[in-house]
Amino acid sequence: MKTPEALVFGGVLLIAVTVMVVRVGFATSRPRLEGLNTPQPRGAGPQYSKSGYDITRLSEARVAELAKDLTPQERHILLDAGTEPAFCGQLLDNQEPGMYTCRLCGLSLFSSDAKFTSGTGWPSFFQPIDPQHMHHKVDKSLGMTRIEIECARCGAHLGHVFEDGPEPTGLRYCLNSAALKFLAAGASLPPESRPVETEIAYFAGGCFWGVEDRFQQIPGVIDVVSGYQGGRTKDPTYRQVCSGDTHHAESVRVTYDPGRVTYQQLLEWFFRIHDPTQGNRQGPDVGSQYRSAVFATSEDQLEQARGYVRELERSKRFGSRKITTQIERAGPFYEAEAYHQDYHARHGGSCPLPGAP
Repeated sequence: MKTPEALVFGGVLLIAVTVMVVRVGFATSRPRLEGLNTPQPRGAGPQYSKSGYDITRLSEARVAELAKDLTPQERHILLDAGTEPAFCGQLLDNQEPGMYTCRLCGLSLFSSDAKFTSGTGWPSFFQPIDPQHMHHKVDKSLGMTRIEIECARCGAHLGHVFEDGPEPTGLRYCLNSAALKFLAAGASLPPESRPVETEIAYFAGGCFWGVEDRFQQIPGVIDVVSGYQGGRTKDPTYRQVCSGDTHHAESVRVTYDPGRVTYQQLLEWFFRIHDPTQGNRQGPDVGSQYRSAVFATSEDQLEQARGYVRELERSKRFGSRKITTQIERAGPFYEAEAYHQDYHARHGGSCPLPGAP
């Protein structure tokens, strides 16, 4: 039985940690939970943020190479966790629209829309473009306890985060100008500052908790969302889908980097993690909502899926059992309720899938 749980915002520090502070330099700050850091995606290989940026940690050799052109002040701040003097940073009063990126590796960090005047003497923002673009750790230097922020990709020191910012987050990301590079709106972002180019695939193979979990472990998969697809009811609820009257299947939307993993490889993985011969069920889960299906987003995906099933049938891998997987063009995908998302990651378990022979 799937029951609602409190929604966790990406499992990141913003919800988990509260920092009681006043303006930096005038009082100590004390986090409620020490030693917290932003959880990293599960699985080996490249890592991506929810917004589609490659945040795979750079090697020490690559960081050293990028640091060659840093000025002494930039090196002190980015590599030695230094702090520039208040009211001296060149980006403090910058009001131009654009993007603020990591000075060292170019990862996009903040939009100008989130910048505000805090009066503290350092550029301040109330929210990042993606919380996963930063690591957080406890900093007890200078006789106070603060939450330090580092670039998730290169580890460069950026500044600190406090809980005295404006709504809607109530947070103040206090940055060193020297840790940032500003790219004006309308300018072409360099590759290192852009999200990767992605493609979408849809699969249904039993309880979406399990299917979602398996796909999240594939290197090159950026995001997996559970939902409902293949039926006739608009904006269905979980209860409606369970009735079988909507004809929707529990499906997952897979966002992936085609430069790291191909659609063919996703198909191969899909037919390994579930049994496509069981019809309207997967193991103990019975009903049309648990059927096996591939919802193709293009003619190319459609042909690849059909061709792979023909290949499986010729291989006699399933013996005399018929593959029942439905292969059709993708219709509307309706995201499932919040408590279904990232279920395995949040609960440490999910509905088991029988797996293919």
